[in-house]
Amino acid sequence: MAIIKSISGIRGTIGGKAGQNLTPQDIVESVAAYASLLKEKFPKPLVVVGRDARISGEIVSNLVISTLQAMGADVLDLGLSTTPTIEIAVPIESAAGAIIITASHNPREWNALKLINEKGEFISAEDGQKILDYIKKGDIQYAPVEKLGTYRKDDSYIQKHIDQIFELDLVAVDKIREKNFTIVVDCINSTGAISIIPMLEQLNCKVIPLFDDLSGQFAHNPEPLPDHLYELSKAVTKNRADMGIAVDPDVDRLAFVCEDGEMFGEEYTLVAVADYVLKHKPGNTVSNLSSTQALQDITKKYNCEYAASAVGEVNVVQKMKITDAVIGGEGNGGVILPELHYGRDALVGVALMLSHLEESQFPLSFMRKSYPSYTISKNKIQLTEDIDLDLLFEKLKEKYKNEKLNTIDGLKIEMDNEWIHLRRSNTEPIIRIYTESTSKVIAEQLATKIKSDINEILKAVAV
Repeated sequence: MAIIKSISGIRGTIGGKAGQNLTPQDIVESVAAYASLLKEKFPKPLVVVGRDARISGEIVSNLVISTLQAMGADVLDLGLSTTPTIEIAVPIESAAGAIIITASHNPREWNALKLINEKGEFISAEDGQKILDYIKKGDIQYAPVEKLGTYRKDDSYIQKHIDQIFELDLVAVDKIREKNFTIVVDCINSTGAISIIPMLEQLNCKVIPLFDDLSGQFAHNPEPLPDHLYELSKAVTKNRADMGIAVDPDVDRLAFVCEDGEMFGEEYTLVAVADYVLKHKPGNTVSNLSSTQALQDITKKYNCEYAASAVGEVNVVQKMKITDAVIGGEGNGGVILPELHYGRDALVGVALMLSHLEESQFPLSFMRKSYPSYTISKNKIQLTEDIDLDLLFEKLKEKYKNEKLNTIDGLKIEMDNEWIHLRRSNTEPIIRIYTESTSKVIAEQLATKIKSDINEILKAVAV
């Protein structure tokens, strides 16, 4: 099993030995370190806490809340919620930060602590390192009994989130309501059931729910990829629905299924939403280095500027602020609309996509065919202790020195209409290998080729 304590947060598997898995000891020390960081700036910090529906969520939440109170922090508990909802609550409450208890797309044995700053955004790399330093030093000062933190519960924030979305000029609430769309929603037995479904019902949609019991017993792999969405695809065609919607357990990633049961493609979630936003509000766009080139193509169509960031929401947000982007996100189905907040948000992504679909007057499959056609092949290699990643990348740079190389985040090799991106995962002990081409066959061949190159280099280094 595993635990990953990084500047991106604390993530691991439940059970096992302390220091090797996400155990109560690891949770307590991580939360105490985060609270110590907050207390550098806020003498009596208020921290928002919320979680997805995974099986270990309640236990982890109880540990998080108790530790925060023991550190002298006040706690606002949103209970079962979504990542974007918790992010939105932070500035509304003038909170010092938030801890979101979710392992996102990871399987049910995983859980994690997503750490948020006072803006409702992911903490910086610098603050993440400070937390790791606190953990390493063990220099934690708990509060005396007269200064313990307070606790209150508030389950109203999902509706507040929906209300904020409906107030956006870009969201055509009345026109969507007139369409009476039929939509199948795969909630993966998590909090999409208490967020996406109520929002769609308030938009006068006929909703056909799948896996909506909040048990945390994921009915399939929780990552919203085509191989995992067979039941959703089948339900869309069976019910003659206008679309299918899939979200991950904490509702910050979003994928669509067309009315004919074909996948819209999670890479094209951001592309389609950006197309709609730019049509009404031209401006710059941002995605990460592992996202499809189609967003760059769409941005150029509106004579606007595209920029790429390192992988990771905090990096995308930073680049969006620098470039004053009107829309951005990640090719994993993550839509960030700054007008609402700087965070991936499946709810606003759905609302914008429905506005786009209503305006287009054509089926979703027609819309998908209107976009540049690229295929991304996503692969990975297990990262073991004996792999020197820096040396590996240096060898690959030497091998591909005649191509355009980008080292902002790992190594990206750009070749005409194709690219290869290799990087260390922030969430798993793996090397991610993404390749893209206008041809699925070529994209897969590129992946096979780069994996062969990696194996050759590793063998040569080992000799």
